[in-house]
Amino acid sequence: MSPIVTLIVGQNQRFFVAHEELLFRSPFFAAILQDHFVDDEDDNPNKAVVLPDEEPEILSCVLEWLYKGDYYPRLLRVEGSNNNNSHPEWELENASDPNNTGGRGSSEATFFHSGIDDLVLRDTVVYCAAERYGLEELKRLALRKQGLQSGIPIDVILRSARFAYDNTPDSEFRLRAHYLAMIIRTRQIFKSSGTMQLEMEAGHKIFFDLFVAMCNHMDDLEEFGASKLPRMV
Repeated sequence: MSPIVTLIVGQNQRFFVAHEELLFRSPFFAAILQDHFVDDEDDNPNKAVVLPDEEPEILSCVLEWLYKGDYYPRLLRVEGSNNNNSHPEWELENASDPNNTGGRGSSEATFFHSGIDDLVLRDTVVYCAAERYGLEELKRLALRKQGLQSGIPIDVILRSARFAYDNTPDSEFRLRAHYLAMIIRTRQIFKSSGTMQLEMEAGHKIFFDLFVAMCNHMDDLEEFGASKLPRMV
């Protein structure tokens, strides 16, 4: 019986509807809905929220999570993965068939972001939206899903990393650390990348953080190596 809220999304003003009770789980929407009506007239109690800078595909993911606790492609436990391991293994729905959408949208890892005018990782943008809307559980889910993605082109990774930095506060560490760790782990690939060179020459805060993270990584390796040396009696 919760009232219905109209959401007007993006530059093309795509219309979505959602129950007010679910939207109140988000501090962002709760603050708007508490005093924002289409009309102040008693005979028109409908509420509307305008989100001109949001991507319709991303808001669709947020709403699906609010209603179902996940968004497509869903996170699925691998059958029998917890038999001998303390932690279960996970995979993404239709992970073996990226062309199988199941009629519910794309299962591709990337999508075209109109604000950037290029491809970025969907889970990164969902994470940033969850940060903006104050949905911590959705942030954790988006980060876990992103960790299952593979075969992403370097230019998409770097573009998505910039997006993550530009759309999260400096106090945010999980998504940023994910990108830094990814680049360090696969540094041989990035080292020979012309795209990486161009990005570093253009300059961005991510590359200073990457420098610090790699220095810390080298310090950890040195300490680990020293701990393995035999003690001199």
